[in-house]
Amino acid sequence: MSPVHVSQHPLILHKLGKLRTVSTEPKKFRELVREITGLLAYEATADLQISPTTVRTPLGTAPAAELEEKIGLIPILRAGLGMVEGIWELMPSAEVWHIGIYRDEKTLKPVQYYNKLPTEPRVSVCLILDPMLATGGSAVATVDILKNWGVKRIKFVGLIGAPEGITAMQSRHPDVPIYLAAVDDHLNDVGYIVPGLGDAGDRQFGTG
Repeated sequence: MSPVHVSQHPLILHKLGKLRTVSTEPKKFRELVREITGLLAYEATADLQISPTTVRTPLGTAPAAELEEKIGLIPILRAGLGMVEGIWELMPSAEVWHIGIYRDEKTLKPVQYYNKLPTEPRVSVCLILDPMLATGGSAVATVDILKNWGVKRIKFVGLIGAPEGITAMQSRHPDVPIYLAAVDDHLNDVGYIVPGLGDAGDRQFGTG
């Protein structure tokens, strides 16, 4: 079963409260998404493989480490776009590949409309980025795409999850760890997380 890591870091909890607040304007909302994502990425990448090396300092040499694994960021369009910068600030060499999936408002099923993956993967670890793990449909579909593409290690990084979305991911992809800032109560009848924070895409881009 997919391990679910719900952060208890004080900075994440503090910033998440501001992110949820209905009066938070788009500019501040985007800043908070970026900051929280960076903090979650710190936790989600704690097991990346490194190789030992040495570096020269002004006073001699010192032991050091280099990342062995190449990282791919997969933001689910469009809400996942706002999470990229938070990780790029930590890992500027990470590659970014876009997958566009929207949720049909009637069926709540995922519909893929864009896929910019190259023919073969050039990365060993992929982080799927989507602020909300609601029904889980988009996340599950994205993992399907990445596995068919040939990626061996996949992690999901989101801000808020619902029990329904977590269950869907654990059922379909029990090998994919889930990293979240919070798990909320439930989904409403139109598939929004309650209490959640509303539509993450609209709130980021001022289109709500």
